[in-house]
Amino acid sequence: MGAFGYALLASPHLTENFPAIAAMFPQGLHISVWWAIPLSLLLAACTGVLLGIPVLKLRGDYLAIVTLGFGEIIRIFMNNLDQPVNITNGPKGIANVDPVHMFGVNFAKPPTLFGFEIPSVTLYFYLFIVLLLVTVLICYRLQDSRIGRAWMAIREDEIAAKAMGINTRNMKLLAFGMGASFGGVCGVMFGAFQSFVSPESFSLMESIMIVSMVVLGGLGHIPGVIVGAILLAALPEVLRYVAGPLQEMTGGRLDAAILRQLLIASAMIIVMLLRPRGLWPAPEHGKSVIRKS
Repeated sequence: MGAFGYALLASPHLTENFPAIAAMFPQGLHISVWWAIPLSLLLAACTGVLLGIPVLKLRGDYLAIVTLGFGEIIRIFMNNLDQPVNITNGPKGIANVDPVHMFGVNFAKPPTLFGFEIPSVTLYFYLFIVLLLVTVLICYRLQDSRIGRAWMAIREDEIAAKAMGINTRNMKLLAFGMGASFGGVCGVMFGAFQSFVSPESFSLMESIMIVSMVVLGGLGHIPGVIVGAILLAALPEVLRYVAGPLQEMTGGRLDAAILRQLLIASAMIIVMLLRPRGLWPAPEHGKSVIRKS
């Protein structure tokens, strides 16, 4: 939602397809990223709350399956939203999305610093690092807040949390909304970096990989999730050097891409068998500590 929201507001797509908008904005919308981030955050949060309402009674694996299904429904919906009114341009996507303009710097035009040209990719890299640090800080502050403790109580035992006076319905909807808001901001950055947004960029496999990063790293532990994300992002590139020789051993009968996915899946299964709670899980607390003592 964040990526498409920014693409619609920071590209000539709306003015080219809607004469009324073209008459109001002859030069195009081209909204600033400072406005796009809060708008996309609000849009994604509202969408997350609306999608969370029907699944409040679900837990565990069923909740994960339903949320993945909702993500695929939205992708297909966006993919077909070019008829009868062309809003998302369907599978062709929205091109010519404006890059990030921040503090007088156009990230699409490499600036020069002390005679050295800084590539555009480098600028985006450091911007993403800053956003990552801000996100981690917010997550840590949330974890130690009353809201975070309420979420942990619901995770441990929803019935007990409700008995203690926690409004589990509102807390769950808040979790859906806040989680989606982070995704909305990331979508803005994705659209600005790619300069192109298409429904095919948000396939089911991307959602599965994100869930796998959380499960592999360790549920409920921020450093563990970061480790899981780094490993799953780096593992396919490392296995390129393994899949190639194996393909040569089979005489080219196995596709290298399929073989690489098989090796990734095998590695994840082994890790889950040896470390069921993830590579770096959260310290045991709540009922687990009581049971041990």
